[in-house]
Amino acid sequence: MWIAEGWRDYELLDCGGGERLERWGQRILIRPDPQAIWSPPRRNPLWNQADGRYLRSHTGGGRWEKAALPESWEIAYGALSFGVKPMNFKHTGLFPEQAANWEFAMDRIRQAGRPARVLNLFAYTGGATVACAKAGASVCHVDAAKGMVAWAKENAKRSGLEQAPIRWIVDDCGKFVEREIRRGHRYDALILDPPSYGRGPGGEVWKIEENLYAFLKLCTGVLSERPLFVLISSYTTGLAPAVLGYLLRLLVEPMYGGQTVWDELGLPVTETGLALPCGAAARWTAE
Repeated sequence: MWIAEGWRDYELLDCGGGERLERWGQRILIRPDPQAIWSPPRRNPLWNQADGRYLRSHTGGGRWEKAALPESWEIAYGALSFGVKPMNFKHTGLFPEQAANWEFAMDRIRQAGRPARVLNLFAYTGGATVACAKAGASVCHVDAAKGMVAWAKENAKRSGLEQAPIRWIVDDCGKFVEREIRRGHRYDALILDPPSYGRGPGGEVWKIEENLYAFLKLCTGVLSERPLFVLISSYTTGLAPAVLGYLLRLLVEPMYGGQTVWDELGLPVTETGLALPCGAAARWTAE
């Protein structure tokens, strides 16, 4: 398991009973997590002292109970800074387990010994974008949601990257990639973190099980002659890490050689010393 162990401003204090007890900076949140199926003893008193808790509705969706939460606040991961805030569907604008992938991407960029152009698709609030830019890459950040791209810009500013070579694109990822292929634009690294289900600006429907293979095949058309890495991650519990690895071995390795590895993403749990699975990822590298 690839575990995000470098956090100081985030901590998964405990989990179980279908919930997580988390520290986001100085704020304590309780959020649903379907993976935490065990019954925790809940010895930590913060289970009863949380600043906010997301309660699922039996009819779908849910709501936040906010005892003492500001609208938003800032947390840091090393030299990177992010704004977080409670949103619909339990989200905060950041997936802390992705820090394991940020470290991977930054390491590959720094070791490349040459300029690197990164295409970050389904880029959300820009965690991978600011990580790659901080490592010295030029980044093209693409997401269909205008609000998420604006949030990502703020995260870049918070991280001292306001003047970094980042292109901010609000568009359907598939249509954008098709245009980049026609334009002859190429990238040395590709990052994809697709949702399980979504809609583009024009109402385009995305279902990961139905669309990911064809989409990744399309994306190979924007890779440069000497790409550094391709990274895919998924929060969808139905997709095993080996499925993502299988895609990379089918579509990328025959073109460029290299090697593919895959594993679960996870977060360390302070109470038990174990790690909570938080998704899947696969990484292709040229070496």
